Amino acid sequence: MIHNDVLRSLRYMLDISDTKLAQITRSNGFEVGDAEISSYMKKEDEEGFVRCPDEVIAHFLDGLVIFKRGKDDSRPALPIELPVTNNIVLKKLRVAFELKEDDLHDILKAADFPVSKPELSALFRKFGHSNYRACGDQLLRNFLKGLALRVRG
Repeated sequence: MIHNDVLRSLRYMLDISDTKLAQITRSNGFEVGDAEISSYMKKEDEEGFVRCPDEVIAHFLDGLVIFKRGKDDSRPALPIELPVTNNIVLKKLRVAFELKEDDLHDILKAADFPVSKPELSALFRKFGHSNYRACGDQLLRNFLKGLALRVRG
């Protein structure tokens, strides 16, 4: 799934402006302008569309954790994980929204995309683990849809 779609989904879900999106991205010390964020929000066929780079989505997701849960100064900042895969997006959203395994199942079920417990746990395994499974675009899209239903009501 392209990062622009993830950003658009999260912006809709949280009902925030492009400026607030940029502030969340900058909360981790990364510099990004409001105009850049606006260009990432455009559809692919619109004039001025720019593909969102891995570095921007990585900093946004880390900033989203800070935005939703607060900054924890007692812990050192973790290095940015690049490239940003669907699995990483799923992990960061799980942390940001403080979701447990049952919550994840409920979210996917609400989007009419139920998955089994082993399938779900395989998505959160470390790359290279024998049970690791790559998160597909369809699963992430349905997860975002179900999360939006949960957050927005």
